Amino acid sequence: MSKPKIAIVVGSTRAARFADVPTQWIAKIAKTHADIDVEVVDLRDFPLPFFDEVASSAWAPSQNEVAQRWQKKVAEFDGFIFTAAEYNHGPTAVLKNAIDYAANEWNKKPAGFVGYGSVGGSRAVEQLRLHAVELQMAPVKSAVHIAWGDFLAVRQGEKKLEDIEHLNQAGAALVNDVAWWAKVLKAARAADAIASEAQAA
Repeated sequence: MSKPKIAIVVGSTRAARFADVPTQWIAKIAKTHADIDVEVVDLRDFPLPFFDEVASSAWAPSQNEVAQRWQKKVAEFDGFIFTAAEYNHGPTAVLKNAIDYAANEWNKKPAGFVGYGSVGGSRAVEQLRLHAVELQMAPVKSAVHIAWGDFLAVRQGEKKLEDIEHLNQAGAALVNDVAWWAKVLKAARAADAIASEAQAA
């Protein structure tokens, strides 16, 4: 079986976003993991409108061409790590919108989170965990929370994320968890597919 493919999803599209910093940092950690393939997926490359379909794509095919392209991209992966900025105690609207524009493509795949902002983005991450469960994903326990002091130090150029050891440890744990679950769930989905084909024969 091929190695699981993990997407690192950039969860903000603002021109002044901080998201590129944790994205490149966690991608570097993930790319040292021999058991997975890693790709950064930037929501700027998928300019989705606010959700305006007749129903979730779980029930009716999306008509928007960008949505169709986004769903095909999501389907390529076996697991996800999302960077999660916290705005007003929640995740960015653009990330929630992107999550809503796919459905079955998320199912039975792990999700991990790199949060930043007030209290390390923890409230945004907790909301995203709930969304992940509804989409039949497996949110992993490990997470990265870039607390306000570390966020400011990096933002102001006093430090780099790789200089902060407790974040490096959290990042490694997150990648390890996502990689483990991605392998397990990829095998389980493959077994389900074989069983379905046998029943249909």
